[in-house]
Amino acid sequence: MKRIVLASLFLALSLPALAETKCHMNFTLSGWSAFYKTASGSGTITCDNGQRARANLSSKGGGITFGRSTIEGIGTFTDVRSISELFGTYVQSEAHAGAGKSAKASAMTKGEVSLSIVGKGKGVDVGIAFGKFTIERAGK
Repeated sequence: MKRIVLASLFLALSLPALAETKCHMNFTLSGWSAFYKTASGSGTITCDNGQRARANLSSKGGGITFGRSTIEGIGTFTDVRSISELFGTYVQSEAHAGAGKSAKASAMTKGEVSLSIVGKGKGVDVGIAFGKFTIERAGK
């Protein structure tokens, strides 16, 4: 009987750890492109379960892309169990355009985690690019 009670207690305490949370990221990215595209910046990830982290961002890739821009935006992640699942390198595809005012939309994936970002800013740029987008915990 003691084992059943202990097993039930362990299971009950473990269930909240399986709950998933929704996370968002506010960010700023600056970069340039001339067939090769590179950008870097920072962001803050906030999750519904109270987890929060500052992040360093970088994007590298190529395609039919030209210009220079600075973008501020928001990213939405698929549900995860912990904020730690969000850090790493994502495969990215994006479209961006602007002359004076600039806009960017991008979709990316890293295993079971996906991220979509949208942003507005300033710059002169146009193109479609593919590559990688890396999110690292700030302070590394």
